[in-house]
Amino acid sequence: MATYFVKVFITYRKGVLDPQGVAVEKAAHQLGFTKVKNVRVGKYITMEIEAETPDEVKREVEEMAKKFLVNPVIEEYTYEIKEVE
Repeated sequence: MATYFVKVFITYRKGVLDPQGVAVEKAAHQLGFTKVKNVRVGKYITMEIEAETPDEVKREVEEMAKKFLVNPVIEEYTYEIKEVE
């Protein structure tokens, strides 16, 4: 059995207001970073999962995302999987 390091990135879906993103963009502009636009703030989750195959890890991550990590109405997610050496 191998250990896999997983990174999960969760953000608001396009079209959903991101109040933290708006606040960060406004602060950036006030501090002189006027070229900054379309700021989105999300969640970043890391974990290790022991599994036989990367496909098993994918299934687990997707099941966790659907059950409790992500609100599918307003959020979307991506993830990366890397075997720990």
